Amino acid sequence: MKNVNDFERVSLGFFPTPLESLPGLSNELGIALQIKRDDYTGFGGGGNKVRKLEYLMAEACRNGVNVVITTGGHQSNHARMVAAAARKFNMRPVLVLRGNPPASYQGNLLLDRLFGAELEFLDPDDYFTLIDGAMQAHADRAQARGEKPMIIPLGGATPLGALGYVRAVEEMDAQRKALGLPDPDVLVAPTGSGGTLAGLYVGARRYWPNTRIVGISVSAKAPWFQERISRMAQECADLLQWPQRWQPEAIWIEDDYVGQAYGIPSEGGIEAIYRAAQAEGVLLDPVYTGKAMHGLISLVEKQQIAPDSSVIFIHCGGSPALYPFASQILEH
Repeated sequence: MKNVNDFERVSLGFFPTPLESLPGLSNELGIALQIKRDDYTGFGGGGNKVRKLEYLMAEACRNGVNVVITTGGHQSNHARMVAAAARKFNMRPVLVLRGNPPASYQGNLLLDRLFGAELEFLDPDDYFTLIDGAMQAHADRAQARGEKPMIIPLGGATPLGALGYVRAVEEMDAQRKALGLPDPDVLVAPTGSGGTLAGLYVGARRYWPNTRIVGISVSAKAPWFQERISRMAQECADLLQWPQRWQPEAIWIEDDYVGQAYGIPSEGGIEAIYRAAQAEGVLLDPVYTGKAMHGLISLVEKQQIAPDSSVIFIHCGGSPALYPFASQILEH
């Protein structure tokens, strides 16, 4: 069997990120709540995708890539960090984004421009039928110019990228042991493309076999994620030669907290942003972590997460996305 250190990766983030107790929210909710501060990974504005990109960019460097192509929504943290990582390794970033051309460039879109990414915008209604062809067209044009392109899928959600969150579980396990704490009862994380959840499932099966993992969907319905994450987790475990298996129904996904649609703030998500800010001084965002915290709070209130449980919330970053939605947040 292998471990995550057997795979080549580049150094991008600042690890280990803190595992911080949240006493205010813990007292309000009646649980022992910690937050894994992957908003502090640092590189390119920080966030969970740094862990995945350490492995994916190592592959790009090894293969002599000089054009990196990826996709996401207008306020995609992943797209922003791919652009930053491409520049760090002297590659040209191309971002094909879901949404119409914006009236102004704020939040992650501003950072995409600062990193000098080439941007293409796809009509949101036709995005899923157009995206594969659009990214491949950029790759074909790069090849025709004599360049070496690489397409990184939505969210960096690949078995190789998921190794980053196997490492994160190892990291949290060491941190809790240093504090004399047992394995947590529950891990909660937002899920938008599935790669983070897949890595958490693989890592937890090995280190915390009795810990339950819940993904709060910010985009798709539960069955899509269950199929996708179980398959990706299996392929990640196969890379490690770990004898682990999952059925789709074993993947716990809550899909009641998306709101109107992906990338559109929800009322419950905005409430959770205010609550975390005023109880703990922690900044969440309206696209990912605000909705995930809304889900966590609701599951505790419905006692689907039992009273007195020890819970870790995975903070995936994303605070740049606060600013484009300032008027909606303040109106709330």
